[in-house]
Amino acid sequence: MSVADTYERLFHAALRIRLVEERIIALYPSDKIQSPVHLSIGQEAVAVGACDALAARDLVFGTYRGHAFYLAKGGNMRAMFAELYGKATGCGGGKAGSMHLAAPEVGFMGASAVVASTIPHAVGSALAARHRKLDQVALAVFGDGATEQGVYHESLNFAALHRLPVVLLCENNGLAVHSPREARQAFGIAEHARGYGINVAVCEDGYDFMAVRAVLADAVSKVRTGEGPVLVECKTERYMEHVGVGEDYAAGYRSAEVAAEWKRRDPLCCEADLVARWTAEIAAEIDDAVAFAEASPWPSSDALLADVA
Repeated sequence: MSVADTYERLFHAALRIRLVEERIIALYPSDKIQSPVHLSIGQEAVAVGACDALAARDLVFGTYRGHAFYLAKGGNMRAMFAELYGKATGCGGGKAGSMHLAAPEVGFMGASAVVASTIPHAVGSALAARHRKLDQVALAVFGDGATEQGVYHESLNFAALHRLPVVLLCENNGLAVHSPREARQAFGIAEHARGYGINVAVCEDGYDFMAVRAVLADAVSKVRTGEGPVLVECKTERYMEHVGVGEDYAAGYRSAEVAAEWKRRDPLCCEADLVARWTAEIAAEIDDAVAFAEASPWPSSDALLADVA
C-alpha cells in the first residue's frame, strides 16, 4: 500500500472517531445517553496510528477515555452506541457505560474508570503470552496522570525485569483532570522509564497519525523481536473538557490559544476536502448505530446480577 493510501485510510479512521464523538455531543442534551463521557476529540491520531501498527492478534488495554481506541481496534459501532444508551445490546450489556467499553473479539480487552488499573492487566497479558509462546504484543494505553500511580511504577519494573512483550503508550495531554503536569510531577515520563532500562520513544506530533504510526510500528517491532518493553510518550491535546461535552477554557486551567495552535496542525481541522469526501458515508453509519441503540431493549431484571462475582 502506498504512503498516500495509508494516509487516507488513517484519515478516514480518525474522522470516523471524531464524527462519532461529535454525534455524542449532539445527543447528550437529550439525556438518551445514560453514561458520563470522556471524549477523545483532538487525540484521535494516537489511537488510529497505534492500532494500525498492531496485528489483529495483538491486544489493547485502554482507559476511560476509550472511544477512540475501541473504534480504532475494530469495536462494533452499534454495540458502542447501545452501551452508551444503557441498552441490552451494548458491548457491556448496558451495564458498563462509556468508561468500560470492551470488544475482546477484536482484541480491545477493556477499559476502566480507575486510573492506571489496566496497565498491570496488559503486563500480565504479556507475561501470559510469553508463557504460552504466543506471538502477541500487549498495548497498555494510559494518560500522563496514570504515571503517578504506584501500580504504574510496579508494572514498569516487572515488565522490564522479565523483558515482556508490552508497549506502554502514554497519551500525554499534559493534564490530569484540571491539573497541569508541571504542578504534579517532579520527573519526566520518558526519562523516568529509562531508569528501569526500558526503551523509550517520544512522538511530539500526536496530531499526525502517520508520525504516530511510524513510532508505534518501530516500538511494536522491537517488542515482538524480544527486545523487551518499550514506552512511547505521545504528546497530544484534548479539545473538550475532562468529562462531558463542553469546552471549558473559561475555567482558566488551560489555554484556548494552545488548543488553537494544535488545531492549526490537526489534519481533521485543516483538510476540508478529505473531510467532505467521507462525512456523508460516515454519518450514515452513525445514523444506523444510533437507530440501533434507540430501538434496542433495556436490560431485563434477570441481568441485574449477571456477571457479578
